[in-house]
Amino acid sequence: MAELTELTATELVAGYRAGTLCPVEVTEAVLARIERLEPMLSALYAPDAEVARAAARASRRRWQSGEPLGPLDGIPVTLKENIATRGTPTPLGTAATELTPAAEDAPAAARVRECGGVLLGKTTMPDYGMLTSGLSSFHTATRNPWDRACTPGGSSAGAAAAAVAGYGPLHAGTDIGGSIRLPAGWCGIVGFKPSFGRVPVFPPYPGRVAGPMTRTVADAALFMSVLALPDARDHLCLPFEEIPWLDVERDPAGLRVGVQLDAGVGLAVDGEIRAAVEDAARRFEAVGAFVEPVPPFLTREMLDGLDRFWRARFAVEFAELPAERRARILPYIAEWVAGGAGLTGEQVYSGFAQIDAMAVAALRATGGFDVVLAPTCPVRAPAFDQPSPTGDPARPFEHIAFTVPYNMSGQPAVSLNCGYTADGMPIGLQISGRRFADLAVLRAAAAFERLRPPQRPCPL
Repeated sequence: MAELTELTATELVAGYRAGTLCPVEVTEAVLARIERLEPMLSALYAPDAEVARAAARASRRRWQSGEPLGPLDGIPVTLKENIATRGTPTPLGTAATELTPAAEDAPAAARVRECGGVLLGKTTMPDYGMLTSGLSSFHTATRNPWDRACTPGGSSAGAAAAAVAGYGPLHAGTDIGGSIRLPAGWCGIVGFKPSFGRVPVFPPYPGRVAGPMTRTVADAALFMSVLALPDARDHLCLPFEEIPWLDVERDPAGLRVGVQLDAGVGLAVDGEIRAAVEDAARRFEAVGAFVEPVPPFLTREMLDGLDRFWRARFAVEFAELPAERRARILPYIAEWVAGGAGLTGEQVYSGFAQIDAMAVAALRATGGFDVVLAPTCPVRAPAFDQPSPTGDPARPFEHIAFTVPYNMSGQPAVSLNCGYTADGMPIGLQISGRRFADLAVLRAAAAFERLRPPQRPCPL
């Protein structure tokens, strides 16, 4: 049973095709793992073992007849709680939401079902996805499997914890400022934020993307082959493009690699994290990549302007809630939102304008490189009951200075493990690329998988 939960999605598909593995046995192994570990981790929302078992039995019949529905047929999958699934309420991580069943599947959920994926359930998130934490007024706080005293990060908190813990090989998260990459970094997994518009989402919103959270780059690429299929509901999505997602093996010799160790604003990079990123750069250079430093490009006004705009947006939405529902919101989030209630129109507009300023700065600073290496987060994971690394709603985004620029610029970026702190916690390396060069970023990440030192097993 334990060995089945450790197999990757690509290994499972190969086993199904060869007849050496069965979707029912794999699903039962994963459900047993969930039953054992979920009381310690609190990574799932609305799990449904019987629905998963029925989907696995249907997949077994299709594989036996040689007619799988698609590349994920029989693979256990979870979806972040804010990715709607028909018939399940979408609380957005907060007790303030009315629990109304979703009328239809969001694009990612629809694609998973259409290709035969075994949907185990949803994964947890903090209130409105506005924390790098698993702290929530609706869910029990999610724990990091590497050290349950620590947060897994967020806002795709449960997805990251589930990926490490063996709750299946494929997990979908969402990201508007680092919400896939930050928990991926703190949990030692692969978290890919595709180019804006590459993966259809509904409802769409500027900067927000959905993407895979997996244990290997090959699995992330496999999941992208499904998530990136078209859906007309997203009017902001890119035109569909046939991309050879599974072709991720490339020699990194000749790559122009930038290294950024100072974002320009926010928390200072811890020494252990800096050393791990510098080591990653040396490994690229040793195999023929051209490595140069990237100067800081994010400014205080950019980060604070984005903060003002997001506060104002939420303040408008919160004002429409009845008082009794507002009272249920996590106090940290309520205090953060309150800072947007008295802003003038000029302040809100100038904040909004910083989104474009941030995008232009990111594109100019990174345009001369194929990929740019940076810390995913400048600091290690804080305690599980901390809402953010600063713990201060007046300074909520000091830790996202390396991730958020690529949401605003629309560039693809991935986080994967590049080392460990002295006490054994994973360190995330972010690899970003040019706009729309999603496959190039995955290829660089796959190359680093081969270059990095051997990975440690999660102690859980």
